[in-house]
Amino acid sequence: MEIQGTLIGKLPLFKGTGARGNWVKQEFILETRESSYLRKVCISVFGDDKIRELESFSIGESIKVSVNIESREYNGRWYTELRAWRLEKVTAGPAVPNDLPPASAIMTDQDEGADDLPF
Repeated sequence: MEIQGTLIGKLPLFKGTGARGNWVKQEFILETRESSYLRKVCISVFGDDKIRELESFSIGESIKVSVNIESREYNGRWYTELRAWRLEKVTAGPAVPNDLPPASAIMTDQDEGADDLPF
């Protein structure tokens, strides 16, 4: 699943030890606009390499995140986590549609009177 939005926060690192050794993860907040409403989503990255990748993004930057969704049960309660496996910068598209005439064909104030329009 992919989620696109603006990076609005990075939370502190979590470190721990499990059956497979030491682990580290970090969560970040992405603000998305799925409809006319802004939504905030907490997403985590796991491992040193993904944390370094997250560090390359600045607050306010637009990014696209590929995630896996996983839920776990603990003491009768369910917890859901969105874990990012890819982070990409979103590049801005062209500022003007491609079907507009070139700038040289657009009339300027200097061309005033060059046409035969009555106004």
